[in-house]
Amino acid sequence: MKRILIAAAVLTLAVIPATVSAWGNTGHRLIGMAAVRGLPDDLPAFLRTPGAAAEVGELAREPDRTKGGGQPHDRERDTAHFVDMLDDGRIMVAEGPSIDALPRLKSEYDAALIAAGSDVDDAGYLPYAIMDGYQQLVRDLATWRVLYAAEGRERDPGKRAWYREDRIRREALILRDMGYLGHYVGDGAQPHHTTIHYNGWNRDTPNPEGFTTSRQTHGAFEGAFTSRVARLDTVEAAMAAPALDGFDLRARVPAYLRATLTQVTPFYVLEKAGGFAESDARGGAFVTARLAAGASELRDLFVLAWRDSADDEIGWPKVKVAEVEAGTADPWLAMYGDD
Repeated sequence: MKRILIAAAVLTLAVIPATVSAWGNTGHRLIGMAAVRGLPDDLPAFLRTPGAAAEVGELAREPDRTKGGGQPHDRERDTAHFVDMLDDGRIMVAEGPSIDALPRLKSEYDAALIAAGSDVDDAGYLPYAIMDGYQQLVRDLATWRVLYAAEGRERDPGKRAWYREDRIRREALILRDMGYLGHYVGDGAQPHHTTIHYNGWNRDTPNPEGFTTSRQTHGAFEGAFTSRVARLDTVEAAMAAPALDGFDLRARVPAYLRATLTQVTPFYVLEKAGGFAESDARGGAFVTARLAAGASELRDLFVLAWRDSADDEIGWPKVKVAEVEAGTADPWLAMYGDD
């Protein structure tokens, strides 16, 4: 609730153009575009086009653009954008769950927060939003694999036409779900989305360095400032090499968010030193590094989802993707259905 009230106050005062709940349009757009533009050649051709990059970039903004639907719509979605951690990775308070040992289900996570005396809505559930988005994309890509393989082998004209139409529908869904995943991965690259110091240094905690406590800090950084300094070419040049070995989703997501958490204090040090002044290049470098971290992680998750989809089972009755691609299973009933 704290974040929503702050966003409302910011909008009321008209101090800055962006809400405090996510990167602004520029940041999300660049992360999505850079991630898609960095995909390797072994992913499907429909994903490796300028149009796909632009589409994912635009759709990466969607979780912000759809706010304001009322309850329960907003409450169930607004808290997906962040997770408020202490410096040690505990969520909200010292007794809270650790980012390194998250419960299997969000309902169990909520229970752990309540047991620690925290408000579920204040804590945020960004790691679960990322994991859920990844798993959905794996399912999308597994479905596409089956449709693409079946379309190529099917001899019945009616069935082949249906496979083609459903593949096209699935491609649109894949781009949409890549955009949604991109939004939450992008949020996870913004230090304010991983900390109790999410909009100025938390006034209820010690502040020996005298960091700013301004409630305009978050929005001014990720909105107007990022829009002014961020560029696609510099983000792409700063992206890390792919990190695809030894993948474990439940370990990868917390590690990613922990890495972002380490950038909270450097942000406030830089802000205090005037690094975000218009004439200071350090602020722009900080933004570029954060956007590149998000784009690198998102690119890797796209690639890993594609790889994981090859070992999936889909439809009902279930059909193995590998068997359909090998031509040893007919997916018609699994895909079209048999009432």
